[in-house]
Amino acid sequence: MNMIVDTVVGIVQEAYFLLNKMSIYLLFGFIFAGILHIFMKEGVIAKHLGTNSVGSVVKASLFGIPLPLCSCGVLPAALSLKKEGASNGAVLAFLISTPTTGVDSILATYALLGGLFATYRVIACFLAGLLAGMIGNFFYKNEPSSDMSVTNDAQKCKLCEDEECATKRHNLVDKIKGVFSYAFQDLLDDAGAWLIVGLLLGGAIAYFVPEDMVTNYLGSGFQAMVIMLLVGIPMYVCATGSIPIVASLMLKGMSPGAAFVFLMAGPATNSVALTVIAKQMGKKAVIIFIGSVIISSLALGAVLDLVWSYFDFDLVDHIMHHSATIPAWLEVGASIFLITAIIMNTIRKKAHHTTHP
Repeated sequence: MNMIVDTVVGIVQEAYFLLNKMSIYLLFGFIFAGILHIFMKEGVIAKHLGTNSVGSVVKASLFGIPLPLCSCGVLPAALSLKKEGASNGAVLAFLISTPTTGVDSILATYALLGGLFATYRVIACFLAGLLAGMIGNFFYKNEPSSDMSVTNDAQKCKLCEDEECATKRHNLVDKIKGVFSYAFQDLLDDAGAWLIVGLLLGGAIAYFVPEDMVTNYLGSGFQAMVIMLLVGIPMYVCATGSIPIVASLMLKGMSPGAAFVFLMAGPATNSVALTVIAKQMGKKAVIIFIGSVIISSLALGAVLDLVWSYFDFDLVDHIMHHSATIPAWLEVGASIFLITAIIMNTIRKKAHHTTHP
């Protein structure tokens, strides 16, 4: 019995350490995502993505980077873009760059893995989306460009869900409330549970997995990246929830290239996403999508290993430096706020399901 208690306590302690290092960045990320959602006008993204051109693919990859949508949450957004006239190449680019990044994930990556990894992740995921989009444009080049004169006037207001609210004006207070509501309710519906799962898995890895095992099988080389690719493709894990998992593995000796492969393949793909893409866009789109993820994650993972060794980045020093830079009370306060928000959101969802079965 004591052994079980000690094990649980050890895992929770390791998970709590990871949470403290990333919670303050997650809070800023969620709030910024809320600002993007509330203040960005409907249709701004879709109207730029309708032609089978390099420009539409570049825009789709760029637009997707800051949006905090997981691999399932991105599906309705991508299909909406498709219905509004976005080209297949642009939709494929959006489907890769969006779930693999997100402003919350970028800040959390910086917190646990450092500025070098965070910067490289953004650039690499943009390039991966660009690759998928360009291949998509090539194979769909004979399809006519979409008519982007379609408007979004019938869409509901983001603040009050009123379809007739297009002519109404909400004051700044309403919009600020909307930012926090979206950040700590809607986003946590998608990311909260998986963040907890990721933290607990990261804690379990830190507690159980011996360093020599990680060094022997995931330390470096093509083998390590292939293993993480095979693990990541079928999994459903969000871009933020996957970070504590790879941080724990990297601290045990896993190569940054293998970590990047998992951070890309895990959030970008899962069985549900592949099924929906096949149904809505066809088998050819699935082949382009999964092939682009495999090629780009392995190639860019190998490049990251070279970049990492060139700069001689020390992950342990980065984490210790952050521990000295950010006051402990601020880390703990942010962690408490985040966990409380997740718990309250879970209670709210259960109450809603009870009253609206």
